[in-house]
Amino acid sequence: MSTITLTFTDGRKIETPARIRGKDILDKLPEQKGTLVAIKVNNKVVSLCRPIRVSSRVQGVYLASKEGAYVYRRSLSFILTAAAHRLFPGNRLIIAHSLGYGYYYTLERDTPITGEEIATLKAEMRKIIDADCEITTKHISFDEAIELFKKLGMTETAKQLQYRCRDCVLVNALGDEFADIYFGSLVETAGILKVFDLMPYDEGFLLQFPTAEKPDELPPFEDSPKIFEIFKRYKKWGRLVDVSTVASLNEIVSRKKVNDLIDICETYQMQNYARVARMIHDRGNVKVVLIAGPSSSGKTTSAFKMALHLRSIGYTPKTISLDCYYVGRDKNPKDENGNYDYECLEALDIELLNQNLIDLFAGKEVEIPSYNFDLGQRYYTGDTKMTLGPTDILILEGIHGLNDKLTPLIKPEYKFKIYLSALTQLNFDEHNRIPTSDNRLIRRIVRDANFRGKPAAGTIAMWDSVQRGERLHIFPFQNSADAVLNTALDYELPVLKIYAEPKLRAVKPDEPEYTEACRLLNFLSHFNAISSDYVPKQSIIREFIGGSTFKY
Repeated sequence: MSTITLTFTDGRKIETPARIRGKDILDKLPEQKGTLVAIKVNNKVVSLCRPIRVSSRVQGVYLASKEGAYVYRRSLSFILTAAAHRLFPGNRLIIAHSLGYGYYYTLERDTPITGEEIATLKAEMRKIIDADCEITTKHISFDEAIELFKKLGMTETAKQLQYRCRDCVLVNALGDEFADIYFGSLVETAGILKVFDLMPYDEGFLLQFPTAEKPDELPPFEDSPKIFEIFKRYKKWGRLVDVSTVASLNEIVSRKKVNDLIDICETYQMQNYARVARMIHDRGNVKVVLIAGPSSSGKTTSAFKMALHLRSIGYTPKTISLDCYYVGRDKNPKDENGNYDYECLEALDIELLNQNLIDLFAGKEVEIPSYNFDLGQRYYTGDTKMTLGPTDILILEGIHGLNDKLTPLIKPEYKFKIYLSALTQLNFDEHNRIPTSDNRLIRRIVRDANFRGKPAAGTIAMWDSVQRGERLHIFPFQNSADAVLNTALDYELPVLKIYAEPKLRAVKPDEPEYTEACRLLNFLSHFNAISSDYVPKQSIIREFIGGSTFKY
């Protein structure tokens, strides 16, 4: 029997038979960080029952980690769908999107799910978890998989297999009664999935789960009604145009109907920008439009687009970036790791910004500063002087736009706040959603590679820090927005795929970012590619791939 060498994080090495499973070496793992849910083999997360075939570096994946939280959520979703299959065999359970620390689900039928049914569903999940039922993985043939998912009523899952044809399909199973596909590892037994809740919400319910930071408790629910309404509107629109899953998108690409889809997506997005521009006009006394959103939500292009729409109804827009008001490296606060924190509010010269705005509104001439990121210094060029005329309106874009502490001296009636996010309404299939953060991360990887010379590993390495900044400085203020704009386009991931995949493949197995690179490559592999030649020159996608008529 052939042997392989396993290397652990403490440097120890052991010889073991090839194809040993992670569950058989648990006592060898040096780190003990709580509940083990999977292992990393050469920085790739795999389930505990997965055989290890070659000599590898091995470490545990624990619940109190980002990867562990993903495994927990996927596994909990699997138990939910299995329970729903038992209780509602004639109705498909559909995942819609995330909301806070939870996933929103509905039953596909004419009437909303009732509170009593939700309680019964929760009890059925508890029954499976308390029994510590085994979650197995197995390979079945392509034909068997198609037949299985059609029998289970999972038509979108069956349809998507037609666009990623393989001779065998890896499925997750709960005994012989239920099987499904999840794009990532699950726990081996259901017994550890004790922390969850089902909460009625709108016409469906939320599956609530813990955070990686506090895996033993559920966080308080923080509602985001404006974000939910945008999701709901786009989900309805997706059904109207018959593009609600990756399978339906791939079908359009394969039928060479890409131009029609792109025209529809871009037109619908343009209508929403025009709707918000009209809201600004109808307010009557707006002097500054504040545009904010998380990383790679398309703030710069949105500022350009909003300027065009405002111009079309009689305004003369003038744009200022908050980046111009950084205090400079000598005054910039640092984070807990001693790095410059450019995302905190204190990194901006609030006093100067507000004085400039007050002077502009009073009809005075103001010189807008510039900022040199290489030197970490603010400077003046002498040619950035600005005044506001009777029809002029300011557009101010930056991550703190929704925070009233940014503009404390400006009257509320003068401000109109817009929140941006890339809220994709597409799902992979009935039970696998596309995270909004993944959409933005792919955008960021492509833009960083194209315009900043940064490899994918570098972008992935700083993404956690970016998201921490968003949770602190952006998301808490999203409900204060006067309007929410969705910058996601249903066809963008097939375009970004062409740019992102080569960059992700260049991440090496010995790099910590390999885990995320593998996950994203698997994510993108489900899309049929669309050439960037089809992308309009003023599309928001051009901010990331280049070729825009806007000047960034």
